[in-house]
Amino acid sequence: MLFLASTFSSAALQLPARSAVATHARAAASMIAPEMTGVETKKAVTGPTFSKSLATPDPIPEEGQKRALELMKSGALFRYTPGVESETALAEWDMTERTGFKYSVGFNSCGSALFIALKTCGVQPGDHVLANGFSFTAVPSAIHHAGGIPVYVESTDAYVMDMEDLERKIKGSDVKIKFLMLTHMRGKVAEMQRVYEIAQEHDITVIEDCAHALGVMWDGVQLGRSASVACYSSQSAKVINSGEGGFFMTDDDELAAKAACYAGCYEQLYLQHVVAPPAEVFDRVKFGTPNYSLRMSDLAAACVRPQIRSLDARISQYNSRYAMICAELKDCEHIDIPAINPRVSPVSDSLQFNLQGMSPAQVDAFLAACKRRGMPVGLFGSKENARNYENWRYSPAAAPLPFTKALIAAAIDVRLPAEFNDDDFPQMAKVLLAAVDDALEA
Repeated sequence: MLFLASTFSSAALQLPARSAVATHARAAASMIAPEMTGVETKKAVTGPTFSKSLATPDPIPEEGQKRALELMKSGALFRYTPGVESETALAEWDMTERTGFKYSVGFNSCGSALFIALKTCGVQPGDHVLANGFSFTAVPSAIHHAGGIPVYVESTDAYVMDMEDLERKIKGSDVKIKFLMLTHMRGKVAEMQRVYEIAQEHDITVIEDCAHALGVMWDGVQLGRSASVACYSSQSAKVINSGEGGFFMTDDDELAAKAACYAGCYEQLYLQHVVAPPAEVFDRVKFGTPNYSLRMSDLAAACVRPQIRSLDARISQYNSRYAMICAELKDCEHIDIPAINPRVSPVSDSLQFNLQGMSPAQVDAFLAACKRRGMPVGLFGSKENARNYENWRYSPAAAPLPFTKALIAAAIDVRLPAEFNDDDFPQMAKVLLAAVDDALEA
């Protein structure tokens, strides 16, 4: 941390100014398909290039395709179609089997599930909610949607919540903070034992944003299992892909019943759920819980169910390929890949690293070189990135986050699509190393 902080001290903490013309040009260029970019720029560069899109999603398995087609032919896409066994109800069952939770409720997105997690756990308008300063816009948006006020916590250079700053934010608050929404950004895991020690000490309810953490284990247990509610995503860039979708997971009868009602379970439709609290729990909460119509569709559930069952084999592939690319990059002094905590069993479907010893101009040159070589990568701290907290103007940070600001100014994001071939990953590493050289020579 000390090295990183010193690297981005004073003027280096500020992102370099860009002219309106340059910004417009970059935005326009970003709309070009990466494959096209790679083809057009290969003639302009020497050395390694790449021509596949890092945004390539995982395909829907044939089983899911077949079932989705059957549903489309029948028109039975609604999860509560009378007389039809619900794919969403079955996917909820699959998720409880996968994660160990007692209950699951399918939502139209993980963002919706996070919003309802806050509502079911009792967040009221004006309540302060602790959250990662390094996260995705869906998290502060869920807090905003619930009427809460986010209190952002600094990140470590391993992209996880800083436990020391978490305690500072709790103890330094003028109001009692009762909620923590903990994000496992890109599947990176904080010191979970310490998280729950702090939460217990201060009587704080924990909701875990596990959008990127399905299959990630802490001490051999699925991440999220200690939370009051954990939410998992099936958006197209996740390890289970239904385009959009999410699952609200809990062991609590009342939270599960409320979540189902918020999602759009009315009258006695709970009888069509495979995993659901007893009827008397629904009867107790259903008339006091608004229906926000946030249900998962059976079409999405049909796509995702076979992916839940095949996850272990794909995790093994993700992790072996992550090891390949890391092995190629490990000797580069300008690329720092944070070590994985030995208590964590990861799902490494993407690569993040910190550029070391580079000025803001050189970081920009690195990004440009990657793009020129046909492999555009992400910078978490860019002025357009939805993971840059300075772009969350609807719920801005009440206090500066200097370390997070410095971190994301040189934190690079590289997706590792499952559809690529094994020999693509050493080539990707060569492009990254060549881009480092380009940046240093710029």
